[in-house]
Amino acid sequence: METILRPLIVVGGSVLLTLVIGWATDLLLRKADGRHPETPLWDLLRQARVPYQIVLCAGLLRGSYVEAEVFPEHQTGVGRTLTLALIGSVAWLVIRIAAAVVETSYARYAHAHAERAPARVRRVRTQVSLIMRVVSAVVGVIAVASMLLTFPAMRAAGASLLASAGIIGIVAGVAAQSTLGNLFAGFQIAFGDMVRMGDTVVVDEEWGTVEEITLTYLTVRTWDERRITMPVSYFTSKPFENWSRGSPQMTGTVYWHLDHTAPLEPMRERLRDILRECPAWDGRSYNLTVTDTTPTTMEVRALVTAKDADDIWTVRVTVREEMIRWLADEHPYALPRVNTADAALRPPRDGVPHARRSPDGEPRRFPGRPTKSL
Repeated sequence: METILRPLIVVGGSVLLTLVIGWATDLLLRKADGRHPETPLWDLLRQARVPYQIVLCAGLLRGSYVEAEVFPEHQTGVGRTLTLALIGSVAWLVIRIAAAVVETSYARYAHAHAERAPARVRRVRTQVSLIMRVVSAVVGVIAVASMLLTFPAMRAAGASLLASAGIIGIVAGVAAQSTLGNLFAGFQIAFGDMVRMGDTVVVDEEWGTVEEITLTYLTVRTWDERRITMPVSYFTSKPFENWSRGSPQMTGTVYWHLDHTAPLEPMRERLRDILRECPAWDGRSYNLTVTDTTPTTMEVRALVTAKDADDIWTVRVTVREEMIRWLADEHPYALPRVNTADAALRPPRDGVPHARRSPDGEPRRFPGRPTKSL
């Protein structure tokens, strides 16, 4: 009977104690979240209850499994398995706690500076994301190393591994040269403020928004919902356009090719009316001027402003469409036309068209064709 009760008491007690402690901790975090709804820390910590309970259960079982006298012939293997589970769950819990603290700090900073400095908020967001990836990688490496050191054979091999670390480092550096380059480029982007998540960029003649930045690659979401994945070293070695650098405000242009008789002053008034009815216009400025002429048309340019790249696109297409519609309805003569008449053709003289006369004024004689006497 004792052989059955002892394992049940030890294992069942550890599991029951884990559930009770986890429930009590979750209850305290829930109350703290209710008292302080302005900070997401407590709710984020509640999301770490799974690794927290695994840490409790693995720790309790690791300390009491000897008393259970379960599989005594495999005592070493059971103990090592529980140790590995404990190390892995602790690493998981540390990453979750670090993420909760970092996300809370960023949320407070973004709430305080979102309206005054949106570019700085995006910069901090980029840095926070990369820092969390580095922290996760470091904790993961330490956890794996700790697991390996639980095996006696790995401890004995430690000295030889350290002795050959220099040669291995050189070989790894040569083999992973591009990877290391991207890694350092990721740190340069994070702390050099060249590009941030949410920035509007133009790379390889593709316009889009930076959606994700990692230590090795960067993802740009284009206007048609495509994703362009590029190595971060591209942004440290090649030129690119960043429309969100400094201030997201932008100035756009709209061009028309119109007839020389187009009414410029009414067009300026119509441009003002169109912009006033367009919610995407930020109200800063606008202008309409003639920038070029050809023998048949003139080029008219309108300058408009907006608060960011998305709105400037909306303003441009709205102005272009509404102005063409207004010209077609109110001033159709202003639209470009193709003149099919021969401007150099002079009136006929003596009933003979100019094209049928020779340079000296005499009627042309076409071989094989009868010529009408004049």
